[in-house]
Amino acid sequence: MELPKAYDPKGVEARWYRFWEEKGYFHGRVNPDKTPYAIVIPPPNVTGELHMGHALNNTLQDVMIRYKRMDGFEACWFPGTDHASIAVHVLIERALQRRELDDLLEQIGFPLPDDDRPLTRYDLGREWFLKLGWAWKERYGHKIKEQLKALGCSCDWSRERFTLDEGFSRAVLTVFVRLYEEGLIYRGERLINWCPRCRTALSDLEVVYEETEGKLYYVKYPLEGSDEALIIATTRPETMLGDTAVAVHPDDERYRHLVGRTVILPLLNRRIPVIADEAVDREFGTGALKVTPAHDPVDFEIGERHGLERVNIFNPDATCNENAGPYRGLDRYACRERVLEDLKAQGLLVREEPHRHSVGHCQRCGTVIEPLISEQWFVRMKPLAEPAIDAVRQGRIRFVPERWTKIYFDWMENIKDWCISRQLWWGHRIPAWHCRDCRGITVQLEAPQRCRHCGSSHIQQDEDILDTWFSSALWPFGIMGWPDDTPELHYFYPTALLSTGPDIIFFWVARMIMMGLHFLGEIPFRDVFFHPIITDEQGRKMSKTLGNVIDPMEMREKFGMDALRFTLLGNTTKGQEMRLSERDVEGSRKFLNKIWNAARFALMNLSDFRLSAPSELEALIAQARRLEDRWILSRLTGAIEQTRARLDAYDFNLAAEGLYGFFWGELCDWYLELIKPRLAGSDAEDRRTAQGVLAFTLRETLKLLHPMVPFITEELWQKLPSGVRDAESVMVAPFPRPWPEHHDEQAEREMDALQQLVVAVRTLRSEWGVPPGRRTRLLVRAQSDEIERLCREHAHYFERLAGVEPGGLTVGPDVERPQNAPRRVLEFAEVFLPLEGVVDVEKQRERLLRDLEEARRELERVRRRLDDPEFLQKARKEVVEREKARAEELGALIARLEENLDLLGANA
Repeated sequence: MELPKAYDPKGVEARWYRFWEEKGYFHGRVNPDKTPYAIVIPPPNVTGELHMGHALNNTLQDVMIRYKRMDGFEACWFPGTDHASIAVHVLIERALQRRELDDLLEQIGFPLPDDDRPLTRYDLGREWFLKLGWAWKERYGHKIKEQLKALGCSCDWSRERFTLDEGFSRAVLTVFVRLYEEGLIYRGERLINWCPRCRTALSDLEVVYEETEGKLYYVKYPLEGSDEALIIATTRPETMLGDTAVAVHPDDERYRHLVGRTVILPLLNRRIPVIADEAVDREFGTGALKVTPAHDPVDFEIGERHGLERVNIFNPDATCNENAGPYRGLDRYACRERVLEDLKAQGLLVREEPHRHSVGHCQRCGTVIEPLISEQWFVRMKPLAEPAIDAVRQGRIRFVPERWTKIYFDWMENIKDWCISRQLWWGHRIPAWHCRDCRGITVQLEAPQRCRHCGSSHIQQDEDILDTWFSSALWPFGIMGWPDDTPELHYFYPTALLSTGPDIIFFWVARMIMMGLHFLGEIPFRDVFFHPIITDEQGRKMSKTLGNVIDPMEMREKFGMDALRFTLLGNTTKGQEMRLSERDVEGSRKFLNKIWNAARFALMNLSDFRLSAPSELEALIAQARRLEDRWILSRLTGAIEQTRARLDAYDFNLAAEGLYGFFWGELCDWYLELIKPRLAGSDAEDRRTAQGVLAFTLRETLKLLHPMVPFITEELWQKLPSGVRDAESVMVAPFPRPWPEHHDEQAEREMDALQQLVVAVRTLRSEWGVPPGRRTRLLVRAQSDEIERLCREHAHYFERLAGVEPGGLTVGPDVERPQNAPRRVLEFAEVFLPLEGVVDVEKQRERLLRDLEEARRELERVRRRLDDPEFLQKARKEVVEREKARAEELGALIARLEENLDLLGANA
C-alpha cells in the first residue's frame, strides 16, 4: 500500500501508544535471564501539567529505556506522582478563597455557608481539607499521566505509585521511626524559615533569594549613663523590638572601649549589653550590629555563643505579638512604618539610604519569609552525608556532566540539619504522640493507646506533616515496595540512571543517595544526568508574565510529538542552558517529513521485494559489490557504532545530529539518488541487490531512530515488507549492533573523493548561474591514477548528480584548462567547468560585481563589530565566535568572486 504524500501525526501517535500498551511491551519483569535496566521517574506533582522541563527530562529517560529495552536488557521505567504538599495547599487555598471548589466541597458532603465569602482551610478543618485534597487529586491527578503518555513515555504503568498511597506511606513512616530510634531525628527549638502565608516552616532549600531595592536605616542606641550613643545600621528596623544585644568586632578600635557597657533599646527602653563577636562585619553600616537572635540566622548563632535571650516578636501570620509592646497587632510592614515614625519623633533616626540586598521568599507562594524561633523536627545530616560523599568520590555514582560533582561535595561537606516538619495538613502526618501528663513523646508506626514513658492515655498525635522532600528521598526503593523484601528490590535496585535538573541536586538527588545508602546499604542509582535548563531563544526563563512559554501540548498539536522530542534531544548539550524556539520544532518536523518521503520512495520500490525471512536479507546484502552499496553499508555500521557510544555517554544532541546527518546527508542525498536508475533498470539481479541494501539500511535506521522518534518509526516499520521486519514492533526489535564485515575503508575513501568532486562541480554551477536543467562538459586534472580510475569507472555519478552531459567527462593528469573556465582546486584534483555558450558572460559579470560589492560591505560591517571593545566585552562568547566565523566565510567568498571576475577579465 502506498504511503500518503505527507506524514500526519494526528491519529498515528495515540494508535501506536495504545498498541504498545495492549501488547504489554512496557512491562518490566523480574527475569534472571536478562540484565536489569531500571529508571524511576522524577515524580511530577499530582496536580501538575506537562511543561517543557517535564517534556525534556521524560524524553531523555524514554530514549534510554527504549534503547536498553531494544538492546536486550530487562528495562523497566517506574512511574508515579508526588503529593506536593505545599504546592497543593497553595492551589487549593487560593481556589477556596475564590470559591472555585464549591462543587467539590458539595461532592464530599461539606456543609457550604449560605453567603459567598472567601473560605480558608481553617473554615474546613483538617479532616474536611484532607477529603477535599483527595477529591482534588481524583479530578486533576490524571492529567499529567495522560500527557506523559502523549509524549510517548514507555513507563510500566502497572507499577505506578503515588507518594500518599498506603504502601508508600508505610515506607515513609518506617524511615521516620527508624531514624528517630537511631537518634538521627530530633525535636528542638531552632531558628527556621517561616512562610507567613503558607503558615509553615521551610527548609533552607525552599527559600528563593531575590535582589531587592530597599533601604538601610541608621538608628541611635543611647549608652546607659552617658550622652553618647552607638549608631547601628539595619534593613529591618521593626525587628529591633526583639533586640537583646549590640555586637561589635573584637578588633574594631572604634568600639573596643564600649564592650561590656549597656545601651538602652529605643522605643521599648530595654537595657541590652554591648558584646564582642567575630561574626560582625566591620565594613557593613557603622560596624555595630543590632542582635535579634529570634529573627536572624547570624544573630541566632551570636546569641547561642553569648547566652542571649531570644525574644520573638511575631505571630505565625507575621503580625506583631505581645513582645512588640505598643506595636502589638500590627502587620510587620505596618510596624516598620510606625517604628520609623516614632524613631524620627524621638530624634533617634539618624538617616536612611538606598540599599540593594537579597531577600528570601517562599519558593511556592512568593511571600517574603520570616526567620522565627520555633520548635520543629530535624534530621541530623552529617552522619548520613559522609557515606554519600564517599559513594560519589569513589566513583560508585557518576555525575554527568562531571562539574556537578564539586558543587555536590561543597554542599554535602557543609551540610546543616534538615527541618522536616511542616505546619500543613496534606501530607504524611508525623508518627509522634505527645503526652499531656509527662510531656514525653512516643514515636512508633501504629497509633499507641498509652504514653510509652508514663503509661498515660492522655496522648495526642503531632499536628505537623513531613516535608514533601522527605518522602521523595525514599522514591527509588519505596516505589519498589520497601520496607517489604520484594523481588523487584532484589532485581531492579539500584537503578541505572537518574535524569533530573541541576536545580534539585540538593533537594532530591543528595537526599536519595543518603537514604538509599542508609536503609539499603546500596546506592540508589549508578549515573545521574543533569539536563540543561530550558530558556527562550534570548536566554530568558520561560514564564507566563513574559509570554514566552512554549507549551508541549501545543507543539504536539502543530507539529507532532516526535518533532518536539527530536528538537529537545538535538538541543540537549552538557551545558547549563538550552535555548528553545518554536522554529526549532518546525525544523524537526521537516526532518520527519524527509524520513517519511524517503521511506515512501523506498516502499514504492520495494512493493515486489519478497523475502522468506530476515536472514535471507542479510545473505543478499553480503553479495553487494557496487561502490555505493558498500559505502552506505559501511556508513550505516559507523552510524550504529556512533549512536550507541553517544547514547551510552548521554551525548543526546550528538546522537540526534549524527542520525540526522546520516539519514538526510548520506542515505537521502547520495545513496537514494545513485540507486534510482538501478531500481528503474532492467537488470533484475542488480535491482534486487539495490532493493536489499535499501531495505536493510531503512530497517536498521528506523531502529536507530526509534528511541528518539517512536511514533513515525512504528508507523513506517509496520509498512516494511514482512520478510524485512525482524520483530512484531520496532519497539521490541533488536537495537542495531555494528556489522564488522560491513566496515569498508576503501569504499568510504573512494566515495569521499567522488563526493568532493561532485560538490565542486555543483558549487561552480551555482556560482556561475548554470540553469539546473542545463548539462555541461567537465574536465578533471587528476593527481593520481586512482582518482583517474575512480572518475572513469563512475562517470555516471557526475551525470546523475552534477549535471554533466553523457560522455562529457574528460579526466587525466595533463588535462588543459579551457579559456575562461572556472575551476575548483581539491587536494587530489583540479576541476574545470567549460561555460562557453552555457551562460551569458556579461550578465554573469554584472552579477559577480554586485555580489562582490555586497560581500565587501557585509565584511566591513562584521569587522567593525569585531573591532568594537564594547561588543567584545558584552556579547556572549558564541555570538562573538559566530561573527568571527562569518568574517572568515566572507573573506573566502570575496576571494572566489575576485577569481571568477579575473577569469572574465573584469575589473574588481
